[in-house]
Amino acid sequence: MAGTSSLLPSPRLRTASSPLRSTTIGTPSTGDAYVLRLTNSNGKYAAMSTRSNQHNSYPIYLYSKQTLQTIQTFSGHDVSSTFMREVDSIAGSGRPVLVSSGKDGSVKVWDERSGSFAIKMTDLGKSRGLLSFDVSLDGNTLAAGTELQGDDASVLYWDPRQPTAPLRTHTSTHSDDITAVHFSPSKPDVLLTASSDGLLSLSNPNEIDEDEAVMNVGNWGCSISQAGWLPDGSRIWCASDMETFSSWSGELDLIQTHDIRAPCLHSGPTTWVTDYLITASHSSSSNAGDLDVFVGSNEGDIALLTKDDLFSTTQNSDDWSLRKVWSTAHEGIVRSLLWDEQDQVLVTGGEDGKICLWPGLVPEDDSFMDVDSGQHAKRSRSRDDMDWDEEESEVDKQSGKRARR
Repeated sequence: MAGTSSLLPSPRLRTASSPLRSTTIGTPSTGDAYVLRLTNSNGKYAAMSTRSNQHNSYPIYLYSKQTLQTIQTFSGHDVSSTFMREVDSIAGSGRPVLVSSGKDGSVKVWDERSGSFAIKMTDLGKSRGLLSFDVSLDGNTLAAGTELQGDDASVLYWDPRQPTAPLRTHTSTHSDDITAVHFSPSKPDVLLTASSDGLLSLSNPNEIDEDEAVMNVGNWGCSISQAGWLPDGSRIWCASDMETFSSWSGELDLIQTHDIRAPCLHSGPTTWVTDYLITASHSSSSNAGDLDVFVGSNEGDIALLTKDDLFSTTQNSDDWSLRKVWSTAHEGIVRSLLWDEQDQVLVTGGEDGKICLWPGLVPEDDSFMDVDSGQHAKRSRSRDDMDWDEEESEVDKQSGKRARR
């Protein structure tokens, strides 16, 4: 469904050759732990780590947004922590809280005041690993996807106010690890799930009869690692373990599919070759149908790619646009990425154990692009703070893939 892809530099391509701040996850005793996931948490950054020698668990660290200093540490999960996100409210909390899942079979709601979990959802002592989850808009339902155990992979539904056992279990939706779970942002009775079995599924989370729960299924035919909705719930994006990327209608009709490694830029002041997909997200400053696709290189660099007609059934071009490049801070694979829209910064975490805070997605409207003028400092920061290079820079013209200053 896609021809030969090309990668073109944006007319206002920018590169950042050093982060604003950086830190190493955990403590010296953590050893070679690396960053599994990043998210916002009540005005802080939360980072999920691999096993800590100190805690003998998979801890979650909270960092100051201003300094990247560690503020607090949660014990995380035994066996392995797998996923976390901040939710606006859960079980009537009325405030944002951090929630995480693990291969110990639990979902935990964390309380900064006590330094421990306030709610722990379990499956009557069963230890089926949970790989992904989401919380409904009203905060009263949590859906989680399990890893394959025996012949079963299940979607479990909890009322977090009654956390000791799931309300119901759907076992026929998928036949392999369930890697993504997302409630529709516009329809509370629709749940998107994705799996290593190659299927995307839309289900009714309120349906007790699991045979009646599944409403739509899309078969991509490859192991799915990530998926998500556009903010209006009209379209879905999906990524595979084979570094392919696809767009789907809200009823799971396949729109486009791409090899995310195919678009390359080999000439010009800045070159880029993609080795893997990191994630995709949508910013409020983007058009409704636009998606920011973040990709990485094996050297540890990050780039932002976009495609104007990614969700169009009448694809006019195979061209992708290279918008931003962040380089030279990480060594090796970047495992997680957080676009902090409120503070207009990018946070990255990698297998090198580093967490880096970068200048973010400077709006490409000309009214915001002059970072040397002080007129728009609130949105674009100063050049000294942001360390942005415009592509026309003579120094940048001498650089290669890593886009050094």
